[in-house]
This record gives sequence, C-alpha cells and structure tokens, in this order.
Amino acid sequence: MRTADFRYVLPPELIAQTPAIRREDARLLVLDRRAGRIEHRRFVDLPDYLRPGDALVLNNSRVILARLRAEKAGGSARLEVLLAEENAPNDWWVLLRPGKRVRPGTVLHFPPPAPDSPNRAAPSRLASLSTPSVVRAIVETKNAEGHYRLRFEGPANIKDMLEALGEVPLPPYITRAGPPTLEDRERYQTVFAHPPGSTAAPTAGLHFTTRMLDALRRRGIRVCHVTLHVGLGTFAPVKTERLEDHVMHAEVFDLPPATAETIQETRRAGHRVIAVGTTSVRVLESVASPARSDAPESHAVLTLSPGPGRTRIFIRPPYAFRAVDALLTNFHLPESTLLMLVSAFAAPGETRGREMILRAYQEAIRERYRFYSYGDAMLLL
Repeated sequence: MRTADFRYVLPPELIAQTPAIRREDARLLVLDRRAGRIEHRRFVDLPDYLRPGDALVLNNSRVILARLRAEKAGGSARLEVLLAEENAPNDWWVLLRPGKRVRPGTVLHFPPPAPDSPNRAAPSRLASLSTPSVVRAIVETKNAEGHYRLRFEGPANIKDMLEALGEVPLPPYITRAGPPTLEDRERYQTVFAHPPGSTAAPTAGLHFTTRMLDALRRRGIRVCHVTLHVGLGTFAPVKTERLEDHVMHAEVFDLPPATAETIQETRRAGHRVIAVGTTSVRVLESVASPARSDAPESHAVLTLSPGPGRTRIFIRPPYAFRAVDALLTNFHLPESTLLMLVSAFAAPGETRGREMILRAYQEAIRERYRFYSYGDAMLLL
C-alpha cells in the first residue's frame, strides 16, 4: 500500500489546543466494525459497551518533562531539545530545533526556567531538587535521520533534574501561544501513570478518571496495565512512498506476568480484550502467540510471553490481530503509523478497513469532533 492512501484533510480549527474541562468530557465515536455503523456518544458512556469479565488494558507509562531549553556556549543562539531515547545515563538521542547549524563538539547550556514561567514547578518542589546552577551537554554525533546524540556532563543524572529544567513535551501541532503550563503537567498525563519513560502521552488513556476506573472494576471489568514508553517509533512520520519501506524505531515495553495471566484467563472464559490506545495494542501483538482452538476467532486461546522487551512492530493492512478484540483510541494524524494500525484493526484485507476508518473520520469532521492528543475518542467494537 501507499502512504498517500491514508491521507485526509482536517480543518485546523479541529486540532484540540487544550484539554476538555474535565477528562471525561470528551466525545466518543463508536464504530461497529461488522455493520459499519457509527454512534455518537460521550466518553462517560463507555461503560455501556463493556461487559463483566472483559479485560481493559491500559498503558501506564509516565511522560517525562522531556522538552528542554538550551543555549549554545559562547553565543546567543537558543535551541529546543527534545529527549527522544536514552542510551545510558546522561547519554541520549535528541531532536534539536533549529539544528541545521549544530555540529559535533558543540557545547550546550541549560538554564533553569525563569521565576515567572508558567511551566515552573512549585517553589516547595524546587527546594527539594538538587540541580547544578549550570547544566552542560556536548553534541557527539548526528545520525542519518537527523537525530543528535547528546552527552550530559557531571555526576547528576539529567533525568533527576527534569522536574526543575524540563517542560511538558506537547506535540508540535499544539500551537497555542506560550510554553506549556502547570495544567499541562497534570492533564498530559494519565491518572494511572507510573514508570517514567515516555516522551509523548498514550493519549487514549487521558480520558479516564480514577472514579471511572473504580466503577468499572465494581462492574466486573478486569483493569490491567502494560508499559510501552512512547517515543520516536510511534510518532515518527512515514516518509517513504510505500508502507513496506518504512522502518519503525524500537520502543521499550514491559508486560507484567499478572497482566498476561489476566488476558489469557479472559480469553479462556470467552470474554473480550479491550486495548486502550495503539501503544497497548503494539505491546500485546508483539508478544502474542495464538494456539490452535475450535473457538471463534475473537475468543481464540492465545499465549502471551510476559516480561520486558523492545518492539519494532509496524501494524498495517492487512494484519491478523491475535490478542485484541476491541480498541479505544483517539483520532490520529494523516499518513501516520497510528492511523494505519487503526485501519488494519477496522476490517481484514488491504482496503476495507482503511475505507471504513476514513469514512468514520469524515463523519467526525462533519460532527466537529476534536482531533489528536487533547481531542475526542473513538471506540472500535
């Protein structure tokens, strides 16, 4: 298939620039994949579509304050640094903007945010942080994809200083004036986030509140977690004309043994596995090995291999899903790997799922849904 097959036109005003007043205020487009039928609901209606015994799988990766402001040593040039992938303590692949004139050997300084910065952590929190007055890093190399390898100096780990130096890594399509705010620190993070490591939020989980999750558990929904640290592999643009020529970056994941057992028990009992977000799908499909079964395909017995790992899985049409029965997700960018994954999930074959999803997106545009990270949600059943 061609990358251009996944192109659609989105009016810019439908790109959500701020979160909803409350997490659960999002709208919910429900797509019945078999009938091709669409319903327009609210996210608070999600429990209407879940059944006792279903497993709801959430990605609990925590977003780090991965966006830093830097200055070139000895000059006035200012840069924006996005931490993308950690190689070792204080050794990172990063994105630099602007980066065309940055050469290996360049020294960068990272000043703390101004006292009146809307992104600055609370004074009580800053007082507990041990941050050097000057944080330095050296640009070591640049790879063919335009990413820079940066080595931070000193005994302190840059990850331990991000609370004082970093900003929320909001995606570039959020173009509102000013830097991220303290509200972004809370709202660009799921309420169940735990192990730090993501440089972008697993956005489908942003709509959940603790109250809703507790209510789902009381109704017999089995809520469980996986971890996939969202990085370049999920959000890197597809620059090749043909999908098969695109190479995904590796991303780190972990499937806890308890989650693997919960999902396997769910399938054995004939219930559904509902993935929250494309990142949860990528974890489960990376570790799933289905066994032979006479049960219907959606309830086939499967084996999951728990533990940590790295995945480069690129799910695109046609793809036979092994571990996921339903998908809750946000609306994705044109020509993105995320849109390709959702298209593959919508229907088997090369074209049917893509056509179904693009029709649903056009319906969402007509109904003025909010798109992307801070936008509304879509449930595929």
